[in-house]
Amino acid sequence: MTMQELMKTVIRHVPARVLPGTEPQQLDGRRTHIGAATPRLDGPLKVQGKARFAAEVALDGLLYACIVHSTIARGRITVLGTSAAEAAPGVVQVMTYRNAPRMKTPGAFGEGDEVAGSALPVMQDERIHWNGEAVAVVLAQTQEQADFAAGRVQVEYALAADAVTDFQQAKQHAHHPDTVLGESTVVDKGDAHAALAKAPFKVDQRYSTPRHNHNAIELHAVTVHWDQGTLVVHDATQMLNGTAKTLAKVFDLKPEQVRVLSPFVGGGFGGKGLWTPQMLAAAAARLVGRPVRLTLTREGVFRLIGGRTLTEQRVALGANADGTLTALIHTGVVAMTAHNNVPEQFTFPARHLYAADNFYLEQQVAEMDMLANTYMRAPGESVGTFALESALDELAEQLQLDPIELRRRIEPDKDPTSGSAFSSRHLLKAYADGARAFGWDQRSPTPRARRDGEWLIGMGVATATYPYYRMPGSAARVRIDADGSATVSTAGHEMGMGTATVQAQHAADRLGLALEQVAFEYGDTSLPAGAMAGGSSQTAGTLAAVEAASQALVKALLKLAPKDSPLHGLKPDQVELRDGGLAGVDRDDAYESFVDLLRGAGQAHVEAEASAPPPMEMMKYSMHSYGAQFCEVRVSEVTGEVRVSRFLGSFDTGRILNPQTAASQFRGGIVMGLGLALSEDTWFDPRTGRIMNPTMAEYHVPVQLDVPRIEIMWTDAPDPHSPLGAHGVGEIGITGTAAAVANAIYNATGKRIRDLPITLDKLL
Repeated sequence: MTMQELMKTVIRHVPARVLPGTEPQQLDGRRTHIGAATPRLDGPLKVQGKARFAAEVALDGLLYACIVHSTIARGRITVLGTSAAEAAPGVVQVMTYRNAPRMKTPGAFGEGDEVAGSALPVMQDERIHWNGEAVAVVLAQTQEQADFAAGRVQVEYALAADAVTDFQQAKQHAHHPDTVLGESTVVDKGDAHAALAKAPFKVDQRYSTPRHNHNAIELHAVTVHWDQGTLVVHDATQMLNGTAKTLAKVFDLKPEQVRVLSPFVGGGFGGKGLWTPQMLAAAAARLVGRPVRLTLTREGVFRLIGGRTLTEQRVALGANADGTLTALIHTGVVAMTAHNNVPEQFTFPARHLYAADNFYLEQQVAEMDMLANTYMRAPGESVGTFALESALDELAEQLQLDPIELRRRIEPDKDPTSGSAFSSRHLLKAYADGARAFGWDQRSPTPRARRDGEWLIGMGVATATYPYYRMPGSAARVRIDADGSATVSTAGHEMGMGTATVQAQHAADRLGLALEQVAFEYGDTSLPAGAMAGGSSQTAGTLAAVEAASQALVKALLKLAPKDSPLHGLKPDQVELRDGGLAGVDRDDAYESFVDLLRGAGQAHVEAEASAPPPMEMMKYSMHSYGAQFCEVRVSEVTGEVRVSRFLGSFDTGRILNPQTAASQFRGGIVMGLGLALSEDTWFDPRTGRIMNPTMAEYHVPVQLDVPRIEIMWTDAPDPHSPLGAHGVGEIGITGTAAAVANAIYNATGKRIRDLPITLDKLL
């Protein structure tokens, strides 16, 4: 079965199901799929074990790889002995900088179309750049043989005397990055410091968040082979086209000489991009002339795949007695390397959420010799909202105001720093709806006022926010076959968030077809360039591309209409796709089905391809998703143990295209936010730059008993300026969650914790 046939099987052989009690959203009186709670169409393949992931692609002559990691932060290799490993059973080759194919240095994410984790050479010389860097790749007939032989590689180093592995040392040379995701590193409006000094009420506190590592269920894996000069990569990536372009540069190939396939990704939150493993596997396959599979161990993910960097933040708020803000200051510093540009944009929420007379927002970076950090679910916003929303809770207590009432009083009528109009904003409704459903009126403003035996009970709230993004460059192709069925193709991704399902729903409605008549092809760079699965942008980008391709399809279909057709002579703006065919606008007498048009023209199919228009809506409006996070906790007065007993997220994210998949995304983000608040912490040794807890036994993510029942609700208010009125939902759930937990813990205990994670030792 080809990959394209597999993709069609996902869609065509699984009938659409609508959950009992849910009603489809009628967009224009005839569409019936958008808004229906439709289960993921890729689900049956996955639960039956029939979905092939990157580490499951079978190739003849396949070799298995194991990486040997460096143990110093910066320096050079002085001894590299491979003879013992090469003599081990099953070993075919040991690749080091001495025999690795020559590779060009990749461009880091954000440098044009390239998406590598950092702009460092990959195994080209004896230099070491971080503790954990790959120094050798062992290739063997089985994974077990490769793993065994890797332990027999002998490496000695000379450590650079000026290696920087201590953040406190690095902070002494902190500086402004060139930009913060294209925005200024400093926003200075008015005189916030003078206003703070004069304010009758003020909060001025420091907050910190630690490093975090990606721990998706699927380990990072790649299976590669060279086919007559073409590099074929089966990858677990959420950056399909960028991966292909970067690999083409690294190996000095034409773009068409690299094909990347990634139909299924077993979890990705920003880390499933292009790192050294893919480049090493491709180089090894070229070296030995055989296919290579490289699957990282869990420890290998910590050593080679970047995560969230640490932050130290200051939030200072000056307020009048009525709660209006005279000053909003949010500044701080993060750790980064000189070879990447992911500054963890923690000031972004403060730029757009609340009205204030004066602003001062600033971000700095401190460069260290470490693995490059990268994007991790709501980078910046997840940790920035912890500091900002905790400070607002502290201010509300000073003012003796309900935290929701304080936010109502500082609600802006336009973007407070850019001055742009909001495209759509219903945050106060999300708060009001959430407060009613959660029972916020039962909260006592006095800490330690509620208890159940040894358990202190508290409630907290915080704002969730994440920007709307629609990246340029996405395209799609729509094909109609002779039987009237449709295939929509784009090189997008399905990481479990429901992309294939939602896009099939959209295409079915746009073409006037039943869901089972639509196939959605994705996960292959041989298809039209797709939207990256990042920044909660893929849905909007793909919607716009499919709409553009559908408009192009109208023109192609009109060309098929013969002179005796009721459609003959009509222009594209006089017809529409409807009921599995082409129809005159507001005309019942002008209609022909796809089947009749193709049969009359004697064609087996008709297709059209187009790119999405530029995202001009982002240039004109301030566009964001919003939410109100409500948390109830129980804290043991004896042990300091924290149990989250209830959680509710009330969201304003435009039109909800599929309630089932959207709710899953919101809940998943909240669960990840609970880990951010209470347990996740990458231990980084400042003496050596080594990550000290690279296992799931020591890096604690939330498990089943840590997570309460999470209620989800939304405004379902379409944004008139975005495709189908939708915003992204994948990342907003994690934002505000940590602050809601921290604020609830304060309400329960009277102890304000400003340094994550909130472990029991901080509460005793």
